[in-house]
Amino acid sequence: MCIALISTAHPSYSLIIIDNRDEYLRRPTCPADWWPAPNSNILGGRDLARATQGTWMGITTEGRVAVLTNYREDTSEKPTGARSRGAIVNGWLTVAPEPRQSTRDFAQGIVESPTARNVGGFSLVCGYINESLAVISNRSSNMDQVSWLTTEKGQTTGLSNTHFDNRSWPKIIDGEKLMIEAIKAHVDTGEDEDGLIDRLLGLLSRNTLPKLSDDATAEDYLPHFRKSIFIPLVGTKDERAKRIEGVAAACVEDKTTTGAKQDDELAQSYLHGAYGTQKQTVILVNKDGRVRYFERTLYDNEVKAIPLGKGDRSYEFQVTP
Repeated sequence: MCIALISTAHPSYSLIIIDNRDEYLRRPTCPADWWPAPNSNILGGRDLARATQGTWMGITTEGRVAVLTNYREDTSEKPTGARSRGAIVNGWLTVAPEPRQSTRDFAQGIVESPTARNVGGFSLVCGYINESLAVISNRSSNMDQVSWLTTEKGQTTGLSNTHFDNRSWPKIIDGEKLMIEAIKAHVDTGEDEDGLIDRLLGLLSRNTLPKLSDDATAEDYLPHFRKSIFIPLVGTKDERAKRIEGVAAACVEDKTTTGAKQDDELAQSYLHGAYGTQKQTVILVNKDGRVRYFERTLYDNEVKAIPLGKGDRSYEFQVTP
């Protein structure tokens, strides 16, 4: 279960977004990088288990940014498997630069879209840096149900794998508190930017998950995931998934889909076995539009732990108006 924390509380950064991507670890994923043409203006990771190669988080050179968390719904088991929520994020990141589409217009399109309603529950935070960000649920029936973040300085907000208005999850409450504390500590000590990233990674690595039996699966842990910001490796006794040969090549070249059914079967084949926090991401944005994008990968697609720091990627660029 993922968590995203979004803040305007740092005096030197207009926007900070941090994120843990929790996933079944054999689900093939491309590390953060600039995407292939014609979308070479997008920076982010990609899910390779579906032909759509959707993402959970990304930013563009024009300043569009998005992060998505999903949640289970009793009424949406079928559509949850049939369509990719990551494609919703792609929809915002791949918007044509000209004419400039407003966040509100995009949100309106999601609210009215039958396609968005035919996937499992999600909360999508999207917009332009240094502007208000929309929080869109595919269960929103009108624009009055769209929330807005980063409307002023000093805000810190978390979301995880429940609907945005649910304030009962300890990991969300703890995450917001710890992010405020990390930002204050960074300002008080006068550390450099790498020091801030280290503090935020420490926050994302906070593990308060109860220990169950050695043969417990990810499903057994599911009710407890809401308690811990970081999810350690669980479900290793249920390792049955096999990595499909050649999938990793999709990092550098697009693959054609063999149909919705095959695409769904491929995605579903990874939904068991080892599970945990796979990637940690920090996005820092200055008032002048300088972006620092840092990603740490903790496990490869064969569930092998990557030595701390060896899976790090760091990018820096200036947003172009």
